Amino acid sequence: MIRRFGDTPEKSQSYRRRPGVYAVLPRDGKLLVTCQHDPDPDIQLPGGGIDPGESPLPALHREVMEETGWTISQPRKLGAFRRFAYMPEYDLWAEKLCHIYIARPARQICAPTEPLHNALWIRPDVATEVLGNAGDRHFAGYITRWMRLL
Repeated sequence: MIRRFGDTPEKSQSYRRRPGVYAVLPRDGKLLVTCQHDPDPDIQLPGGGIDPGESPLPALHREVMEETGWTISQPRKLGAFRRFAYMPEYDLWAEKLCHIYIARPARQICAPTEPLHNALWIRPDVATEVLGNAGDRHFAGYITRWMRLL
């Protein structure tokens, strides 16, 4: 069973399953995250939906590049969670199936190409407080505990 974070789904609402991939990106004691500024500022793990016909790892590389401008290497799956949310940019009620990877930020190639996104470096303990959803905060917490052991 995949753990659920966030709001309980409404029985009267129909949800479309939307698989996605997201990355925890530690480097030099910080995490690379993205801030999406529309409709309101929201700090997130970089990532997003897997397009039809696309495999998870190419989607992860694409989404991280679009939202941060960075390439990544050595992605490894950490786990998954689901959450039920309204996605205003798509006018869609979604059951988001979020696959979480840890990867190494390899190189910054450009600024984010996704409109209204910018990349931020924050301490992992701060990430566990400011990331916009409980699932992202949960997986950032793994990294916070791991970094304390180093």
